[in-house]
Amino acid sequence: GSLHMGHALNNTLQDVLIRFERMRGKDVLWQPGLDHAGIATQMIVERQLEAEGNMGRREMGREAFIERIWKWKGESGGTIIGQLRRLGASCDWSRERFTLDDGLSKAVLKVFVELYREGLIYRDKRLVNWDPKLQTAVSDLEVENIEVKGHFWHFRYPLADGVTYEWPLFDEDGNPAGSETRDYIVVATTRPETMLGDTGVAVNPEDERYKPLIGKFVELPIVGRRIPIVADEHADPEQGSGAVKITPAHDFNDFEVGKRQNLEQINILNPDGTLNNDVPEAYRGMDRFKAREKVVADIEALGLLERIEDKLVMVPHDEKSKQVVIEPYLTDQWYVDAATLAKPAIEAVERGETVFVPKNWEKTYFEWMRNIQPWCISRQLWWGHRIPAWYGPDGEVFVGYSDEEAAELAQKHYGKAVELIRDEDVLDTWFSSGLWPFSTLGWPDETPELKRYYQTDVLVTAFDIIFFW
Repeated sequence: GSLHMGHALNNTLQDVLIRFERMRGKDVLWQPGLDHAGIATQMIVERQLEAEGNMGRREMGREAFIERIWKWKGESGGTIIGQLRRLGASCDWSRERFTLDDGLSKAVLKVFVELYREGLIYRDKRLVNWDPKLQTAVSDLEVENIEVKGHFWHFRYPLADGVTYEWPLFDEDGNPAGSETRDYIVVATTRPETMLGDTGVAVNPEDERYKPLIGKFVELPIVGRRIPIVADEHADPEQGSGAVKITPAHDFNDFEVGKRQNLEQINILNPDGTLNNDVPEAYRGMDRFKAREKVVADIEALGLLERIEDKLVMVPHDEKSKQVVIEPYLTDQWYVDAATLAKPAIEAVERGETVFVPKNWEKTYFEWMRNIQPWCISRQLWWGHRIPAWYGPDGEVFVGYSDEEAAELAQKHYGKAVELIRDEDVLDTWFSSGLWPFSTLGWPDETPELKRYYQTDVLVTAFDIIFFW
């Protein structure tokens, strides 16, 4: 890549500080370097391969593809450093570092293994932002919500077991005008294809219209699954019909409702965004947007399409190309217990050991850190630090510093030598970037540089770094 105006401003501010402190006679270190920009770099090289008509990364194989990326880095990686030099940044250029250097990789390995053994890194099945083109989890930072012309599709879900209820009617002026007996409940969605993974319908516990239905069931159209009607405050009586379809495996709010209500999680998508075998046969292998059209057509054919409402909707896209619609996707990933790690960082600001300038940004920091969620650190990429985890025949996980150590751990566990398979995933780039202040000084080794320059004094950054990273 190359620098933009924000980089120029930031580096100018840092240069002013560095030169000022040098003039005051201080021993100053301003160390330059680059991170490996996992997703962005892999995406560029994959596009190059595509444009050249070459085979894709999966056909090339992991080793050959990584070699190709190193080649690309060698040809274009000097652009940013060259620009910094031309800006006149007074860095110590003899100390330039890169997050995939051997020394930094050693630090990454040590931190991962230690945090895993302390229970602060773990594997879990949760919802992530999923890029169906790259077929990887992506961070919130790599998702851009774009307003597009869309629709609210209102569907009727038939009540099971012959249940009916009275639905209040109102005249044009909003005055009560009696009621009608209904044997269905109306839900609305901007993503009709997700209804194939519905496992519940939520109504607000205070919504008088639906109180008789709480604990009853609906027959999910097309699928034929019996799903419960649950009372949950996520349902807003003022929004639409007041009833909400719940798809725990494909919506972040629904995931939380599903956990509270103990609803089944049914993932309906393959990694490439096509529908998997957990949907009716007619939909299997179909692209998600083709499936959307078919669901609407099939619901209409069943006489269960209440109405279609034109609506502007916010749709998550990949931040780089803005062409790929990102999906909430239920998958096994590696996580850091960020809430536990945040505690000493919060205390450091509370005690005045870390100071924000201007001070008002403390509020943003505390808001972010006190409500921090588990950090998804795994990416389904090949460019980056490969996760040091191996799996036994029954899926048991062994985390170690090397293949040999993992094999020893497995032998102790099983009582015999077994074949292990290494995790394919790499770490989020920011796992290594977050170690930059001390890994670049030689940690985990006790180096003179580490003793001399760590801890650092100043971090100059834009405000979005507070809550994005």
